[in-house]
Amino acid sequence: MKTMHWAVLLLGWLGALTRSAWAIDTMNTRLVSEPVPGPHGIAFAYANDLWVAALDGSAVRRLTVHPGVESGPRLSPDGTLVAFTGRYEGNTDVYVVPSAGGVPQRLTWHSGADIALDFTPDGKSILFSSAREVYTGRYTQLFTVPVTGGYPTKLPIPNASKAAIAPDGRTIAYVPLREEFGQWKHYRGGAVSRILLYDVDTREVKQVPQPSARCNDTDPMWVGSALYFRSDRDGEFNVYGFDAATQTVRRLTEHTDFPVVHAAAGGGKIAYETGGYIHLLDPASGKATPLRVGVAADLMERRARWAKGAKWIRNASLSPSGARVAFEFRGEVVTVPREKGDDRNLTLTPAVHERSPAWSPDGQWIAHFSDEGGAYALHLLAQDGKGKRRTFPLEGAGFYKQPRWSPDAKKLSYTDNALAIWILDIETGKQTKVAADVVYGPQPALDHAWSPDSRWLAYTQNTPTLFNRVFLYSVRDGKSYPVSDGLANATDPVFDKSGQFLFFLVSTDAGPAVDWFSQANADIRSVEQVYFAILAKGIPSPLTKESDEEKPKTDADKDQETEASEEKAKKSDTKPADKKEKEKAKSEKLAKEAKSAPEVKFDADGLSERILALPVKAGRYYDLATGATNQLFYRRAASTDRGASAAVFRYDFKTRKEEQLLDAADSLALSADHKHALVRVKEAWHVVEMGDKLDLAKFKLDVERIQVKLEPPEELGANPGRSLAHQSRLFLRPRLSRGGLASH
Repeated sequence: MKTMHWAVLLLGWLGALTRSAWAIDTMNTRLVSEPVPGPHGIAFAYANDLWVAALDGSAVRRLTVHPGVESGPRLSPDGTLVAFTGRYEGNTDVYVVPSAGGVPQRLTWHSGADIALDFTPDGKSILFSSAREVYTGRYTQLFTVPVTGGYPTKLPIPNASKAAIAPDGRTIAYVPLREEFGQWKHYRGGAVSRILLYDVDTREVKQVPQPSARCNDTDPMWVGSALYFRSDRDGEFNVYGFDAATQTVRRLTEHTDFPVVHAAAGGGKIAYETGGYIHLLDPASGKATPLRVGVAADLMERRARWAKGAKWIRNASLSPSGARVAFEFRGEVVTVPREKGDDRNLTLTPAVHERSPAWSPDGQWIAHFSDEGGAYALHLLAQDGKGKRRTFPLEGAGFYKQPRWSPDAKKLSYTDNALAIWILDIETGKQTKVAADVVYGPQPALDHAWSPDSRWLAYTQNTPTLFNRVFLYSVRDGKSYPVSDGLANATDPVFDKSGQFLFFLVSTDAGPAVDWFSQANADIRSVEQVYFAILAKGIPSPLTKESDEEKPKTDADKDQETEASEEKAKKSDTKPADKKEKEKAKSEKLAKEAKSAPEVKFDADGLSERILALPVKAGRYYDLATGATNQLFYRRAASTDRGASAAVFRYDFKTRKEEQLLDAADSLALSADHKHALVRVKEAWHVVEMGDKLDLAKFKLDVERIQVKLEPPEELGANPGRSLAHQSRLFLRPRLSRGGLASH
């Protein structure tokens, strides 16, 4: 049996090896990039290394093996040297290496990024761009440095991102600004890429002509006295030539499926990349020949490996009793014990993105969103990893976030990409749209929280003034009721344990700050105050003025004292067995009381007169949460400055005092039983017991030991179609939304 077992493993390994080997075409490799021709061959980049080959694409040979990224190769006029941009030694600099092979030599030493552009016509220096003398760092300038090393020389051009020097050295063709079309295809704004021609003798500058509607011209290159470049003036990027005598531009290539990228000239030829393949263009005849370049590389990035450490954590959820924590860890759902036990990967899906875990209040399930199959759906996993997962296809607009369980574990609320709040009934699968923001914003609030009896959902919705209002949604009636009046920005609603009060944050000076599109609010800071609403009439305010009064004893009080004394005497005579039975009955009673949540009562009439401010100072508040009865927890920043540290506080309604529990924390989330909290301090995660002080040292989670397996071929195979489906949901134009993107 052992021999059979190893045979099966060996066959599986060989099968995996075969599939992996065939995944890359080593005879005509794709994704070779940044080609540059020379008199005897070409140089190009592949897998973050540099390679050289013959002019027909044969005799491929690796030139560099450094773990750092090498890019932008440029061959010297005689083809003996290759200049490139190397990311070695923690910096980006210009390097040169013999094309026959050898040790790369570093030529620039500034702490900023220096980018190799080309050789000078005599081959003695290398032209590069750098922002080393630009105090704002918003543009770059041109410099040359000798191939033998030395101090760089600045060229008399105020700003340029790309450039090429004519063979006679009298003209420099350059692109003055950085390229914007990489982010916005067919960009036609004020920063379009232009090619300017600088006369070294007269310092006169002329522009290569562009259409009246503008276009992007880039990658200037010289073949003899003729200038060539890439342009999107006719739609897709192609190679064009410019005749200085007639001031005309002609098109040399006719690619319509993929753009021409990374074009460079040398040895009288032009090499460019399109669709992941290299083409060699003869400018004289206008004929472009695709090259079959076969690269047999080890491709370390495609090997299976492990991702470890806290940097991969995105979201977290504390179990109801605080025994474990569920993490979203690089696309997997992993649970980590508070103290004893092993980490548990519940999903094990390298090619699927599992997001936003949420532990059910009864401890049985962990809900999360998964894009398995292409579209995000809600999945329910057994918390111990056993049993089949339940899947709920969702009706919203994709990119779901913020799953919130109802306390009875029968419903889930969540938000979608259309800024809407939904409720999912776990038993029936029915989905109900509660509300949606009125105005789009890149950072919506969309806060939502359940009442203790699971019959109400408190949520926020913005208004045309960009303020958020708090509403209460009745699950039974399917109707919403306003809580705040919309004259201030109200966010972060949360019910107290008794269901009598709704706490939320209010900012009365947020008006100028909430307009995300306005540049006038760059230096404006707003503060918040904690408010609460008394939901039903007849409930006394927890802030009612206190008064010490003498209460004379009545006959009833005396009778109670006598009964208490007799009961105490009976208890002292109780046998141990009777005590155990009574303790058991007491525990059962407490468990029964915990299960039966108090019914929340709400009276809309006169609600505005029952909204009060908590007597704590205004500031920037986060993670508002209610603990045991009469307790409220929150984080408050030390100042309104962005990134200011926030301390953890508790307000006790019995003592009517605010107490600081922790000096600083970056997040705070209470468990369902209100006895524990998950606290993050920078990249450290702690499960703390709620008390007068929060002891971070007692249960610090060992998140650095968490590891999940990466299978790059699986991820790469799944990502293109999934990315297309996901991105289509981000478009606002109907013809580009959902499946419409695939046909455009």
